[in-house]
Amino acid sequence: MELTHTRLLVDDYKKCFLFYRDVLGFDVSWGDETSLYGQFKVGNSYLGIFERKQMDEALGYEYTPADMNVDKTALIFKVDDVEEKYLELKDKVDFISKPQEQVRWGLKVAHFRDPDGSLIEIYENLE
Repeated sequence: MELTHTRLLVDDYKKCFLFYRDVLGFDVSWGDETSLYGQFKVGNSYLGIFERKQMDEALGYEYTPADMNVDKTALIFKVDDVEEKYLELKDKVDFISKPQEQVRWGLKVAHFRDPDGSLIEIYENLE
């Protein structure tokens, strides 16, 4: 098997598409804010977003919005400098945690969420 990309199932597709394109600045490799599926080139990988309702229908499930209080996935992005990226994004996203060293992990991290509630971590390795 070959992992080609990660796909997030989202309840508010348009907000999420605009967030990943306009706020985080990811390059769109497929789709737009109305296509209900979009894909972004992120480094050497791809991140897809797909309207959860369509996935539920494809699986034969009755659609129900996701519980926003339970983290089931975290997207982890390596950055050159967590403090610098934090300053770049702090007026665009609501950070859950400010940059902090997690010595046990050997990382400096900060966390925020996308508009659909997906947890995002930015990190740099501690020297």
